[in-house]
Amino acid sequence: MNNTQSTQVIFEISKPGRRCHRVPPCDVPTERPLSELIPSNHLATAPPALPEVGEIDLIRHFTNLSTRNMSIDTNFYPLGSCTMKYNPKRHERLAALAGLAALHPLQDDETLQGILEILYEMQQFLAEISGLPAVSLQPAAGAQGELTALYVAAAYFRDKGETHRRKVLVPDSAHGTNPASAALAGFDTVTIKSGPDGLVDLSDLKAKLGDDTAVFMITNPNTLGLFETQITTITDWLHAKGALVYLDGANMNAILGITRPGDFGADMQHYNVHKTFTGPHGGGGPGSGPIAVRDFLAPYLPAPIIVKDGAKFRLNYDMPKSIGRVRSFFGNIGILFRGYCYIRTLGPEGLKRVAEHAVLNANYLRSRVAQIFDIPHPGPCMHEFVASVRSLLRERKISAKDICKRLLDFSFHAPTVYFPLVVPEALMMEPTETESKETLDAFADTLARIKEEDPEIVRTAPHTHIVSRPDEVKAAKDQKLRWQPPTASNQVSRER
Repeated sequence: MNNTQSTQVIFEISKPGRRCHRVPPCDVPTERPLSELIPSNHLATAPPALPEVGEIDLIRHFTNLSTRNMSIDTNFYPLGSCTMKYNPKRHERLAALAGLAALHPLQDDETLQGILEILYEMQQFLAEISGLPAVSLQPAAGAQGELTALYVAAAYFRDKGETHRRKVLVPDSAHGTNPASAALAGFDTVTIKSGPDGLVDLSDLKAKLGDDTAVFMITNPNTLGLFETQITTITDWLHAKGALVYLDGANMNAILGITRPGDFGADMQHYNVHKTFTGPHGGGGPGSGPIAVRDFLAPYLPAPIIVKDGAKFRLNYDMPKSIGRVRSFFGNIGILFRGYCYIRTLGPEGLKRVAEHAVLNANYLRSRVAQIFDIPHPGPCMHEFVASVRSLLRERKISAKDICKRLLDFSFHAPTVYFPLVVPEALMMEPTETESKETLDAFADTLARIKEEDPEIVRTAPHTHIVSRPDEVKAAKDQKLRWQPPTASNQVSRER
């Protein structure tokens, strides 16, 4: 049953007077009537149209809904570039400790020394891992992290009087947020083509690189799962023109402890803490996208930065060149803390093994999938790879979307589909380091089975879910973001 049906059921079993709990009467003493304390337009004239059910009915309602969800705890999520790896439950228990969960962001620094020390150490960890010395923990997600970095770059060039630098160069295989962030930060985006090998076309880069270039945004490894072998040449060219290099850190899982963006020439980068360092990921958040930059960019970072004075820690607001806040308070503390626990648990050698195992798993799965679908770019890959089912579409009228829908019937989440755009009918797969060989084999076996199935079965999948193939365009444009009680006018649409 889907959400609508479940709502209908819980209303059907509603009986007047049934309760899960009773709210006690207001015990706030007042000599004035309520109507004088609260404006009349904020007072309800009738009770809300909520179901009246017992606690066990309510628990079953939400538990049944939860079993309809796919999650990393229940299913394999080979989402390319999203790094959907297992989230250790110990981190959840630690993040729920009262000493952390009960903190209030407006407490005085003196009462926050514990969490400030943790976040200060997190700044140091992220600086060391990236090879970039200055870190801001504020950005709430990867996309906001890259936007923040571009704001920092814009402030840096304004401060130097180089306002003519209006162009941001972005490879055609980049994440879609890259050009969007550039536009929001006030830059003009210029696309750099990929070569036949899937790497940046150096001749196209050289032709478009000029004195008006501000930043080159590059993902390394890129979204095809390939390491940009000419990365030092690229960064040297940018620096020779006085421009900056931004590293999209979405794919850091492949290089942890092996190489550092700062060492191969990046000036700025963001992290996806919820991806690389195992915070919960999905359902729109929560996220965390801190950025690391070179020391000459540090004055422009969002304020405040956590600093250490003697034996104490404090929030430093004395940053006259700062771009200002990009998020309320200190960032997404819960996710940052989970990432801190992950880094402290594994240490430098453990993080390196994460990357090694992620690359091993990806190459193993790639070798299996290469026997089933086309893989346009030569291997080996890093943490992910991209397959194409264009020939399957041409020969059997089975699309990448069809395969993804059919995978749901076998309890596998779909890979990233139709991205990057440089590969037609793309399936982008990232197994991460936390999956077993048995899981990868089962997934590859399922892809092989789907390829040989009756095309009509694949084109009409999924067959085991209440919702099969909704109108995705209508769902995006006509969103139902909050529940409304059934009425005579909307009951017809519900039944349809």
